[in-house]
Parts: sequence; C-alpha cells; structure tokens
Amino acid sequence: MKDPHNVIIKPHITEKSVSLSYGDPLATDESTVQRTYTFVVARTANKIEIKQALESIYNSGRKKDDVISILSVRTMNVRGKMRRVGRGKKGKTPDFKKAVVTLAPGQVLEDYGV
Repeated sequence: MKDPHNVIIKPHITEKSVSLSYGDPLATDESTVQRTYTFVVARTANKIEIKQALESIYNSGRKKDDVISILSVRTMNVRGKMRRVGRGKKGKTPDFKKAVVTLAPGQVLEDYGV
C-alpha cells in the first residue's frame, strides 16, 4: 500500500471547488448537505487508493462516531496549458491528475485549506 501523503498531493483550491465544498446553498437542513472537495493527486493513483488515502488521513485520531466516509471519487487528467516563457519562447505548465471527492451527507473536512 502506498503512503497516503504521497497519493494526496494537495487540495486544489479554486473558486469553483470552494463553492462545491460549501454544498447546496438552498438546502435548509445542514445534516443533508453533500459536500464535494477537490484534490491534486499522484498521476499513478487510482480511485480506490485515493479513497483509502483520504480516509486514513482524515480519520486518524478521530472517534468512531466522527469518522469521514467517502461516497464517490471521480478523477480526471488535466493537461498543462501553453505559456510564454521569457522573450517569446513557448513553455508549458505541468500536467496533473485531479480527484473530486464527495462525502456522505452532513460531513465536513475542517482543514481543507479554505
């Protein structure tokens, strides 16, 4: 099994990912809100490894009543964009793999980075 901190590289913080982490703004009951979080993960990681890594990172040191359970993991490979580097030379930002993780209703990741 891979080290969980080598599978999950960092949270992917954008305006869209932050709004997804708040859940549905029209929900009246806080316990039914499903939250979605986005992470940059290792390019070789699969969905099962991502789920196990996140659960082991966020559930370590928690009580049994307060554990995080992940409902779904969706992954995508994001291709780097072409950029100018220096005086007209072409360069490219690196490719990366992104995972979108949906938690069970009513659960929150406190130290997500927002």
